[in-house]
Amino acid sequence: MTEFSMLGLAPALLAALERTGKDQPTPIQARAIPALMEGRDLMGLAQTGTGKTLAFGLPILHRLQGQGKPGPKSARALILAPTRELVQQIAEALAQLAQGLPTSIVTVVGGASINRQMDRLVRGCDVLVATPGRLIDLLERSAVSLAKVQMLVLDEADQMLDLGFIHALRKIARHLPKERQTMLFSATMPKDMSEIAETYLDRPVRVQVSPPGKAADKIEQAVHFVAQGDKAKLLEEYLRKHPEELALVFGRTKHGSEKLSKLLASWGFSVGSIHGNKSQGQRERTLASFRAGETKVLVATDVAARGLDIPLVAHVYNFDLPNVPENYVHRIGRTARAGRDGRAVALCAPAEMADLRAIEALTKQKIEVIGGEPWPEALAEAARTKARAATNQGRGGRPQGAKAGGKPGGATGGKPGGARTGGGKAGGPKTGGPKTGGQGPKTGEAAKPAKPRKPRVHPALAEAFAEERGQKPRRFRNKPARRSES
Repeated sequence: MTEFSMLGLAPALLAALERTGKDQPTPIQARAIPALMEGRDLMGLAQTGTGKTLAFGLPILHRLQGQGKPGPKSARALILAPTRELVQQIAEALAQLAQGLPTSIVTVVGGASINRQMDRLVRGCDVLVATPGRLIDLLERSAVSLAKVQMLVLDEADQMLDLGFIHALRKIARHLPKERQTMLFSATMPKDMSEIAETYLDRPVRVQVSPPGKAADKIEQAVHFVAQGDKAKLLEEYLRKHPEELALVFGRTKHGSEKLSKLLASWGFSVGSIHGNKSQGQRERTLASFRAGETKVLVATDVAARGLDIPLVAHVYNFDLPNVPENYVHRIGRTARAGRDGRAVALCAPAEMADLRAIEALTKQKIEVIGGEPWPEALAEAARTKARAATNQGRGGRPQGAKAGGKPGGATGGKPGGARTGGGKAGGPKTGGPKTGGQGPKTGEAAKPAKPRKPRVHPALAEAFAEERGQKPRRFRNKPARRSES
């Protein structure tokens, strides 16, 4: 059996591993570290909770030994991760290993003071751990240089694609030297991952410790069929069966997750929530309380909880099934960490039958039914149709004749009640020349051409980028349903 001492790591790192109780590498570590120690590029495919952070962190820290101080505003190693929480988690893991070493680690994320981050970067750093949006902000301000980066890590690359960070990654790539070592790690392998691989990797070694989409072996999976309106009471029953164990509950939207969190709190549960509407400080305090066991239940959205490493989570509840099947794999990967067993229960309403089938197709396994009966196809289809109609209405559907942003009921842009003619009030015609809901061209005057409309950014991406840059997200009058939210 492979041991860390057989991988050629520096004595100081071996001592740090022994101090933290780690003597044997996980499969991804045993296969990735030798290739990375040789300087090869690498594509690592492994489930969450398999030790990917040390798989790239140990070779980076080993290579940095004896290099002296970094130059001003420069970094020697760059690690990109999609969320603030994952950035902090990676930095903490590396800091543990680097105790007693002259290795400087700096984190930059949205939602925190950019001026303080600029101050930390003035003297340069050995390892820079960053989210893409905030890093671009710093590059645009010339607060950091990537010209001397020797090692690049793209962690949770599939989620970066989910969040639409592909353009941000391209922009960052233009600041990187061509001569560098690149490591890409992902839990799943979406089709467009090849574009990232071709852009960043040079003849990479491919390390795969489990098929993409395969759920962890130690996770007991189950599904309970229940009407949407009965889910909250059923979740309460499950949570009361294990009052002292940590439980992570996934919702599909920020609003729904916050509402569920408040409902559980009103029922006496010690509960917190993390999602994109929470400030960085709120998210950090909530996670710290959950890790310490002070909070027993954490309600989260996919993006906010992605990559979290909380070893004692015993139960994962999919209150809402994800409509992206890969997200199911990431969700249940929050339990059964570090060799422990875990349980994942999905609460499936009629409208979610198609989502359940897609998950089973991806994971290539039939999920055990522990409650209720699979919904009849006719009922499931009717529920899906109703859900689609609600989604379309939420995307800005309006009564015929109503102006965008106006009030329904009358002529374009008018008030409800009747046609407006000549600028009169709603309810009856008024002489004085034809007008329809506003000012038109005067007699003998050519109508002005309409200004071209700017393309609308999907609110889910707009909010993800705004949050990433530490800005207040735009608010839309009619918010569409989101595939995933932070």
